[in-house]
Amino acid sequence: MIDFGPPAELPASGRAADDVLGELEGMRSGDVDWRAGRSFGLVFHAGDEVEAVARAASVMYLEENGLNPLAFPSLGRMQQDVVDMASGMFHGRDGGRQAAGFMTSGGTESLLLAVEAARNRGRDERGVTEPEMVVARSAHAAFHKAGGYFGVKVNVVPVRDDWRVDVDAMASAVNDRTVLVVGSAPQYPQGVIDPIPEIASLASERGINCHVDACMGGFVLPFMEDLGYDLPPWDFRVEGVTSISADVHKLGYAPKGASVLIHRDVALRNHHVFMFDDWLGGFYASSGLAGSKPAGPMAAAWAVMNLIGRDGYRRLTATTIEATRRMIEGVRSTPGLTVLGEPQAQCVAISAAEGATVDVFALMDELATKGWHLDRQKPPDSLHATVSAGTAPAVDDFVADLRAAVEAVGDRRTEDRSTDYAPIDPST
Repeated sequence: MIDFGPPAELPASGRAADDVLGELEGMRSGDVDWRAGRSFGLVFHAGDEVEAVARAASVMYLEENGLNPLAFPSLGRMQQDVVDMASGMFHGRDGGRQAAGFMTSGGTESLLLAVEAARNRGRDERGVTEPEMVVARSAHAAFHKAGGYFGVKVNVVPVRDDWRVDVDAMASAVNDRTVLVVGSAPQYPQGVIDPIPEIASLASERGINCHVDACMGGFVLPFMEDLGYDLPPWDFRVEGVTSISADVHKLGYAPKGASVLIHRDVALRNHHVFMFDDWLGGFYASSGLAGSKPAGPMAAAWAVMNLIGRDGYRRLTATTIEATRRMIEGVRSTPGLTVLGEPQAQCVAISAAEGATVDVFALMDELATKGWHLDRQKPPDSLHATVSAGTAPAVDDFVADLRAAVEAVGDRRTEDRSTDYAPIDPST
């Protein structure tokens, strides 16, 4: 972990603005250079114009509060527009469907609320008091976080050799207490799409929720389909899918934190809304974990989606997927390395080839000296890259540095076997 030095204290007197801003600028000097495309994750950049519009929209709504749309109807309108645009992308209004949802602060909150909605529906419609959900081992860690938050037991089932969830194992794990089954489009670790129709069928047969975690793919897969890529069904066209999450602040290219959780209809959406009026402050309704909501991310997401439009997202997606294919080819042509599975979108897991001795964690240490950032993950040991339009121009340089790093590392291993998707030091 990073040593940040002694504890900070509130200054006795306020500091000069230039001094404060100058120190902030100095602190940034050690951060990963995402503008040069050297962070395959965490930041997703679609160019200077998109950034400028997002920044202006954020500042325009710097002080407003998304808690009460009666005070700020513009925020209610923006949230509805973002949800409507995403619903259309996911075919939530085809054939008379009336998909409905809300914006959230990010993928984790979207997944938490999807679990809460499933728990509440199971309780309200089936009288389930000890709820359970069934997820693949590849499902995002936030489902486990949600299980702890909302008292839903998490039953984990294995993935197949192709890294997709074992649906037979999932079917065996479903019982009378199950309120939710989960599929990912794509799953994060290896970038493959789970068999959503089979998962959704398990749910619809039993009247339980089926959530599709498209936080990584929601702003990629629709445009890949537009571009002619052959993809398996994953959205609301699949009967039995009750909700979908997608992050606008990933490949939607909006700033943090903007995500959507969209339900198949209003009745399903209502299971995740909290309402209360038995106190002295008046009626309180909340669509998310937070009460007060920063308005800047809402405004920025609305502005970016309108600025880019469907044609723009097609162009950004074409750039992203072409670069992803180039990265996969470059990795697989590097002696000692392979890519796990057959990624279907922009997520790539780089691992040692069968029989090879290269330690990919030592490889990451070497790449870090060149300014690259990828996440370590396991099992198996691998490096995770999320390609985007902002990192696409750097892919060839990355592959060249990767090959040089393999030669530099040789058979050397690192004792540090930790992974770092979202590290925290519990001692501080």
